Amino acid sequence: MVRFIIEVAKFAIVTTMLIIGLVANAQKLDNSLLWKISGNGLEKPSYLYGTMHAVCETNIDDKVMKAFDETNQLYLEVDMDDPNLQASMMGGLMMKDGVTITSLITEEEAKKLDAFLQKNIGFSLKMINTFKPFSISSMYIPKLLDCPMKAVDTELMNISVAQNEEVFGLETIEDQMAVFDKIPYDVQIEELLKSAETDLKKDKEEMKKMLTIYKSEDIEAMLAFTKESENKLASDFEEELLINRNQNWIPIISKVAKEKPTFFGVGVGHLAGDKGVIKLLRKKGFKVEAVK
Repeated sequence: MVRFIIEVAKFAIVTTMLIIGLVANAQKLDNSLLWKISGNGLEKPSYLYGTMHAVCETNIDDKVMKAFDETNQLYLEVDMDDPNLQASMMGGLMMKDGVTITSLITEEEAKKLDAFLQKNIGFSLKMINTFKPFSISSMYIPKLLDCPMKAVDTELMNISVAQNEEVFGLETIEDQMAVFDKIPYDVQIEELLKSAETDLKKDKEEMKKMLTIYKSEDIEAMLAFTKESENKLASDFEEELLINRNQNWIPIISKVAKEKPTFFGVGVGHLAGDKGVIKLLRKKGFKVEAVK
């Protein structure tokens, strides 16, 4: 059971960042995942890169590696090489106040959900009845891909470690988990039930479109796609999932970039929009330009 909980924690981390990274306001910007940060007192440039947490192929190419060569440390949304990351995540997986999934749904829904979970993750609803619904949703993410799952964040971390550079986080995993605590359980369970109802058909279609957009580096198309998504976790909680966190990151990015040239990797959905990281950094006086 402990091993199972650890696996849930791993995938819950992926789900948390995947959903959070998708919510954004549309504002026209160049097609690029990599952005150079300069000016405003910086002696050397830093770089900002849009990541995705469940992909078939990472978009890491020569220009990204060049940016790594020009920087001395990596900042992700959370410190992915923190040995305590999984333990910290596990502490936030369970619902509070004795709430269970079966207490939020009908008996018929419970039967359908149980069959769906046993088919797609190999565990019965009874075994994970106290888990937060979004963490359960994370377990079937690999099934949405027609390939072995990769994570851009993990690849960036591996590159940084190979270069003997430190990895840091713009926030803690507790910060990210707290964001989901603001989303009612009934909203989370609704998304889980929708996936069960279509046996992941809709989820797979959306993932396929998302991967195509990410590969094209069209951050504006990603924003438009997000607005069309039926996932309420992304569409109805923009302020909690995106806006507040972007604003919290700007002082950290500003301070860190002035201290040392840094490679920043955040979910691609955080880049664009008037309240996206790119525009917010520009408002602070930085020059932020696409690297073609």
